[in-house]
Amino acid sequence: QVQLVESGGGLVQPGGSLRLSCAASGSIFSIISMGWYRQAPGKERELVAAITSGGSTNYADSVKGRFTISRDNAENTIYLQMNSLKPEDTAVYYCNWERLEGIHYWGKGTLVTVSS
Repeated sequence: QVQLVESGGGLVQPGGSLRLSCAASGSIFSIISMGWYRQAPGKERELVAAITSGGSTNYADSVKGRFTISRDNAENTIYLQMNSLKPEDTAVYYCNWERLEGIHYWGKGTLVTVSS
């Protein structure tokens, strides 16, 4: 089992920045991908950004150029730096880690609200 704990969400004004963190613990092996998803009210959960074990990154078109995913292998933590936030970025953000066997682990989520 892998336990994931997100932090860093909150209320921010449009144009502002936040940094989300996701700390992993437990049986952290054979992890092939780590990422951030989000789910806005009334919408399906969507991929925001992901980083593979090899360091390759992938972003949703809606966040390219504004969000950056990174990782700290020593701390078993991934981050999502979010800049130039827009009201449409408002959502619950979930951390996801995928194991080689196709098993996905999810955090409980952290709420990001972008509003003036």
